[in-house]
Amino acid sequence: MARSKDPAVRALLLKRAATMLRSCFAVTLRSLTAGTPVSTMAVYTYFGGMDGLWSALRQKGFTSLAPRLAAVRTSPDPVGDLAALAAAYVARALDHPDLFRVMFEANFVLQDERAADDTLKYLVQGARRGRSAARFDHDVDPLDNAVRTWAITQGLVSLVAAGPLDVQALEHAPPMLQALFTTAGDDPARCRTSVQRGWRTAPA
Repeated sequence: MARSKDPAVRALLLKRAATMLRSCFAVTLRSLTAGTPVSTMAVYTYFGGMDGLWSALRQKGFTSLAPRLAAVRTSPDPVGDLAALAAAYVARALDHPDLFRVMFEANFVLQDERAADDTLKYLVQGARRGRSAARFDHDVDPLDNAVRTWAITQGLVSLVAAGPLDVQALEHAPPMLQALFTTAGDDPARCRTSVQRGWRTAPA
């Protein structure tokens, strides 16, 4: 009878790989298992090899991002809420730069490709609410608005998480979001107030 897999071993390997990434150590079969009670064969047993391990880490990045975005409470201000979602995304990326680095590594297929869509849907819903509240023009597609919001956030935080820019560079995010949202039709003064509120009140 084949032995059942131990979830604790799988979790151990994922946690160790993430820790090594955060510490900028090269992650190989041998370095991953060195000093642990498991052998290199465990990587094949639980992930089918290193590619499977990276895929699992990428999956974990998206599945752990969704609860952070879900924690952003809906308010009567949809533009502020959209900014709060962007801020929550930034906070998650900076809390877990190890997973963030792997999340957008397209060479490794997600085990559940819906995970990425499930995170984007929060931004789409926020953009749709903004259009319904007449904050954005009726012809502005919520998906397009959401993707642009994500692109601004992703581009800036990736430069901070990777090191070329320090964390103070994130101060540019609110003005960039304001520019995007006013282009989408929002009133400049009202937009500024909403974005500042949302950016400030996002869950840490």
